[in-house]
Amino acid sequence: MIEEKAPSLGRRLLNGWMAIAGRFGMVQTMVILLFTYALVLGPVAFGITLGRRDLLSKRGLRSAGTAWCDADSAEPDLERAKLTS
Repeated sequence: MIEEKAPSLGRRLLNGWMAIAGRFGMVQTMVILLFTYALVLGPVAFGITLGRRDLLSKRGLRSAGTAWCDADSAEPDLERAKLTS
């Protein structure tokens, strides 16, 4: 039979440090996400709400009965096709 060696002191310290660092990393990730939301996304959403902007054009959907919008397209031609490629 082959005997397994016990992990060296350096390996045990590394494994312990990685376990601690993993937990700190999760906490740090949550803190960064919280600050990002609170300092960027929150004020932007609040400003849009105060400005009563309708970015998704949802205000008239109940009275209109449909969300269908006709496409704003032009006649196909060669110059337009060259611009898209």
